[in-house]
Amino acid sequence: MQQLGKDYLVMVLPAAGAALEAERRPLPEPVAGEVLVKVRACAVCRTDLHLYDGELPDIRYPIVPGHEVVGEVIAAGSSVDLAPGLRVGIPWLAGACGRCRECRAGRENLCDQARFTGYHRDGGYAEYLLADAAYVFELPERYDDLHAAPLLCAGLIGYRAYKMAGEEAEHIGIYGFGAAAHIITQVAVARGRSIYAFTRPGDEKAQHFARHLGAVWAGGAGETPPHVLDAALIFAPLGELVPAALAAVRKGGTVVCGGIHMSDIPSFPYRLLWGERVIRSVANLTRADGREFMQLAANIGIATHTECLPLTAANEALDRLRRGAVEGALVLVPGESSSPR
Repeated sequence: MQQLGKDYLVMVLPAAGAALEAERRPLPEPVAGEVLVKVRACAVCRTDLHLYDGELPDIRYPIVPGHEVVGEVIAAGSSVDLAPGLRVGIPWLAGACGRCRECRAGRENLCDQARFTGYHRDGGYAEYLLADAAYVFELPERYDDLHAAPLLCAGLIGYRAYKMAGEEAEHIGIYGFGAAAHIITQVAVARGRSIYAFTRPGDEKAQHFARHLGAVWAGGAGETPPHVLDAALIFAPLGELVPAALAAVRKGGTVVCGGIHMSDIPSFPYRLLWGERVIRSVANLTRADGREFMQLAANIGIATHTECLPLTAANEALDRLRRGAVEGALVLVPGESSSPR
């Protein structure tokens, strides 16, 4: 491995609810099948908040969060054909067994032995990280590091949710207009779909943002859209939105829950589900999703709206995300300004 220095900076989550701490660690060497990646950018995701709040099962603390990572391959272990200098993206899915029924059926996202970046493996809130070489993606050249980062989760999960809505869905509601919504709205509009954006009541800024991206209507989560929906995508982690979305979709319509964690869904009358309406969830992603979406992103040209923050501002980024004080996506970037104080 080329001479890189003796240590590197990470932002560590020591325990649920604790502030992230800057820490320096010895630089690791990749073993067989791994790559060492120098992080150029890492977007901040709502799943990082669920990790912070201890809402995911079996979290291994201390952990370095971050799973929307853009970086450069610095070194590779044996049996890896990724050359140093290659720019790659590191997503949420960090590995799967490859042998179980789900993996053999192309559903590696449902593998019981699946491992995830920034959850089971240290993630991208760092200057460097190790990754399984089989689970990284090459990225479209048309995106710089800052604007490519949100594609790695907000884009991928949004795209998987969009696909579950079905090709016949022409009128699509999106509940929770954050990072995933602002990306998939552009994909849907490019494909001739009509998007109806549901935001926090009174959030005129988010509603204006949605209309700017091509939504035909934007309003509060409790409002009735001007057209019955064929499908609804829920990206906000609020179970109360499920009955609201069911009430807005037509018979035979689909409600897709796009988050990894959601508050309890309240009881609702059977008439909202009746008429062969469907509720389904999105669980993680597959590498096939990644390849398909990156090709689509290369062709469409998605304008990801980002704001850059230094790596050591990770706590500030999470706080802003929790408060909804974000338009698009926040992206952490290592550099001189992120040196530990």
